[in-house]
Amino acid sequence: MGAPEISLAGHRVGPGRPLFLIAGPDVIESEELVLRHAARLKDVCARLSVPFAFKCSYDKANRTSIKSFRGPGLTEGLRVLRKVKETVGVPILTDVHETKQVGPAAEVADILQVPAFLCRQTDLVVAVAKSGRGVNLKKGQFVAPKDIIHSARKAFESGNPNVLVTERGSSFGYNNLVVDMRGFAQMREAGLVICFDATHSVQLPSAGEGETAGERKFVSLLARAAAAAGIDALFTEVHEDPDQALCDGPCSLTFELFEETVKQVLAIRRALGHQP
Repeated sequence: MGAPEISLAGHRVGPGRPLFLIAGPDVIESEELVLRHAARLKDVCARLSVPFAFKCSYDKANRTSIKSFRGPGLTEGLRVLRKVKETVGVPILTDVHETKQVGPAAEVADILQVPAFLCRQTDLVVAVAKSGRGVNLKKGQFVAPKDIIHSARKAFESGNPNVLVTERGSSFGYNNLVVDMRGFAQMREAGLVICFDATHSVQLPSAGEGETAGERKFVSLLARAAAAAGIDALFTEVHEDPDQALCDGPCSLTFELFEETVKQVLAIRRALGHQP
């Protein structure tokens, strides 16, 4: 069956609609950095005429090492994200890891994200759905594309139709992820609105001396392929200096690479007759 339209942060997303962008630094490193990044991304997306939600995490609860930087935490992180929303004027997407985080996060964020490792956690998926906010359900690295519909139905049957399902690669071997482009068609056939996380998909999990490594050089290639396969939204992490980022730097795009990648994706969509 064909995928329906959904509503995310006031934008219609789905087949025949403009590409929806989700972008931002992986984690809040400082208030100043987040405000700066949100403003620059808003400017790029305005120039490209694409709807956009600013993504950033207040806590990275699934880091490889206990010594890894996690962010400022729920209370301070949501304060920063609220300031971004009010000052820069952009919709906010952030992830939640426990049901008790959903209420406070929903007061600030327009879209709540269920992390890939937690996509089968029924109580979390249901709580996020019942918040009334848009849902970004990350497909777990251990879930086949055709099977993520079961997690999505938990949100649908909790009364929330506005569910975006995001592909971020599957684990088939040590320290690597693989994106099966056939999965986009399978998820579309299941009636899902689909997103591609181009930066997390090039991760090399736990391959960097207790840290996640990554292959930034393949982000644009995979984004182009996903655009040709048919996606409704694109997710990328963006950092002004990825080599100094405190989380997922090897996977993150510079602003220049982000803009060039989005332009390539839009060109492919136009060539295929889709809305830009």
